Amino acid sequence: MKKLSLLMIAAVSSIALSNCTAPTGPNTQRGALGGALLGAAAGGVLGHQSGNALEGAAIGGALGAGAGAVYGNSQDQNQY
Repeated sequence: MKKLSLLMIAAVSSIALSNCTAPTGPNTQRGALGGALLGAAAGGVLGHQSGNALEGAAIGGALGAGAGAVYGNSQDQNQY
């Protein structure tokens, strides 16, 4: 559990810091963060079923962040 919480802190921190330097809109940033959190939670649950909760959370978080950022970016483009 301690490894999982450290991984989540590292993932959220890296997403937050990378979005600070990128010229993206607020929906892209919110989408990436929300997608990362939901993806990590879903990946952790699914990974736990096979005994790899940490790896599932990491993969789910990365995929969720990417999908959320793409969706948020499309919302930003529609607003501009």
